[in-house]
Amino acid sequence: MKKNIALQLVLSLILVVMSISSVAANTEDIGFELANPESKLVYVIAASRENAYFDAIYKFAEERATELGYEVVTVSHEDDISLETQLFDTAIAAKAVAIICDNAGSDASIENVRKATKAGVPVFLLDREINESGLAITQITADNYSGSLSLAEAFVEALGEKGKYAELVGKESDTQAQIRSDAFHEILDQYEELEMVAQQGADWDRNKAFEKVESILMENPDINGIICGNDDMALGAIAAVKAAGRDDIVVTGFDGISEAIEAIKKGEMLATAMDQVSVSATMCVDQMHDFVATGITGKPEKQLVPCLLITKDNADKVKDFALVE
Repeated sequence: MKKNIALQLVLSLILVVMSISSVAANTEDIGFELANPESKLVYVIAASRENAYFDAIYKFAEERATELGYEVVTVSHEDDISLETQLFDTAIAAKAVAIICDNAGSDASIENVRKATKAGVPVFLLDREINESGLAITQITADNYSGSLSLAEAFVEALGEKGKYAELVGKESDTQAQIRSDAFHEILDQYEELEMVAQQGADWDRNKAFEKVESILMENPDINGIICGNDDMALGAIAAVKAAGRDDIVVTGFDGISEAIEAIKKGEMLATAMDQVSVSATMCVDQMHDFVATGITGKPEKQLVPCLLITKDNADKVKDFALVE
């Protein structure tokens, strides 16, 4: 059964445009009053820097904010909502002019964003959304949906449209994990000769992924592929595949971290969908700067940045989460 990925991508783009246009450029309507308009202090709060993707968020956000003359404090909530709450309280008490955050939970972080907003410290969300509009000034995320469709299509093609596969899913509290998984299955579930034999949560973590795949391989030695919600889980899967003495299992990731790009070049990983974090982090800081200076961003609250499918054909052109000539 031949599948038309181009049509699905067009439809998804139409939905993206409709959803963005439905969210007003609310920065013009909030009437937000900065608590610390003379401050140059910006807090960047995200997950652990041990993950290369989150480390890139810190790196690009700090670089751009420093260029614009801000003093930047980078701190990790370690995906712990209690710690995130403490860090928001610290930023507010320190009289930060703004907070840039890759939040710890789509629901759990709502109250932290609300609290900072009420305190006059605007919040700019990057990478992960919260499940409420009108609180954060911006919510800039990767277009995980379209990126996942492209990745799943490449996965299906590599498997020859048949065989057994497993899926590794990210953190349950992260909406992006579900978006990616749902999009994968919009493609995968169309193929009657593809069978998912295991679906395991590995919390975006490489070590957890290794352990999960070890067990999956013992229970399903005839498996043909592993589709993963991020690159760290994919790299853990590859390590487990190697430890089992296998080199015939198709593995895909998501994010575009440097180790994944190298694995693609070596033929150990089929593909990844690269989140252009250098673009999104710079956008986020620039919009924060505009808001601090003028009271508006001129942009809608929710914005999507396209993901790029990276395979052996273009992996040599990837540098710092971007394609270069």
